[in-house]
Amino acid sequence: MTEDFNNSPEAEGINLDKGAPASNTPGSAPETESINFTSRIDLGGLQQSIEAVKAELSSVIVGQHKMVDQLLVAILSNGHVLLEGVPGVAKTITAKLLAKTLTLGFSRIQFTPDLMPSDILGTSMYDISSSKFNFRKGPIFSNFVLIDEINRAPAKTQAALFEVMEERQITIEGTTHTMEAPFLVIATQNPIEQEGTYRLPEAQLDRFLFKIVIDYPKLDEEVAILQRENALHDREKLENIRQILSQADILKYQGIVKHIVIEPQLIQYIAKIVTNTRENAFLYLGASPRASIAILNAAKGFAALRGRDFVTPEDIKDSAIPVLRHRIMVAPEREMEGLTSEQIIKQIVDTVEIPR
Repeated sequence: MTEDFNNSPEAEGINLDKGAPASNTPGSAPETESINFTSRIDLGGLQQSIEAVKAELSSVIVGQHKMVDQLLVAILSNGHVLLEGVPGVAKTITAKLLAKTLTLGFSRIQFTPDLMPSDILGTSMYDISSSKFNFRKGPIFSNFVLIDEINRAPAKTQAALFEVMEERQITIEGTTHTMEAPFLVIATQNPIEQEGTYRLPEAQLDRFLFKIVIDYPKLDEEVAILQRENALHDREKLENIRQILSQADILKYQGIVKHIVIEPQLIQYIAKIVTNTRENAFLYLGASPRASIAILNAAKGFAALRGRDFVTPEDIKDSAIPVLRHRIMVAPEREMEGLTSEQIIKQIVDTVEIPR
């Protein structure tokens, strides 16, 4: 059986090369203007750096891809993160590992019931040689701060974090000290243990961009964890981790993320989701406008992470649960029925109509 080349596309003057216009032969349709799908914002360097950071993290952390993406989005969005999980699910090591991939000042603060605000912020010390009081900075003066077991410190100590987390500055004895940018806080807490712990104030919870809940690994992931641990042979887990992002890189990428495009109807979509939390009968406390801003910034971060210069409804949906889960309170009667904040947020997101 022979092919009929007279009816082939080539015979009709159609160019099969991708993106090439058809030739202007007599009787053919006029040449159409080619569509440009190139990004309006150059995200090439950002994506390469993010993939390199992911590769370094995956050399130690098994699985937990969603958590890693959310941590990177928080950095791109210049937001703080609360990591919650039972002991042993790599909360602290993940934060330390992430800090090691960044060329930033790093400090770790272990919260305890006897910790005082001055232990975090710093204090004035008398200098005998100059006969003056000099301010000695506390560990909060860093770019990347890991607060371990944040719920072990009392309210007085928690209050010391309010100003610095929101305004990136602290005021001591009438003097304002501005934090060097970027300033990021990653805090960990154990949701199970109650003895010697304190509930975080709602005002402080509201200052975290994300609350990331870390679950147990799956069976195959646990096997991989054991195999890697067995292969270490007393070597330090973090010794071969490379520094990927410099301070200048992070500030540059945070600036790029701010210019990610979001359509007006998607801004309305965010507002409707957050407003619904205030009107929902299942909730005792709804989210504030700060939550709307957090979803906006996080959605831009997700878009950049995925190589897009514009926000989609999917970016907003992926931002909703980690942004809202710690900002709302389930009504007591619904909580007794077993409803969780995550279930209610998912129901709200599914109910609000997606813009077309």
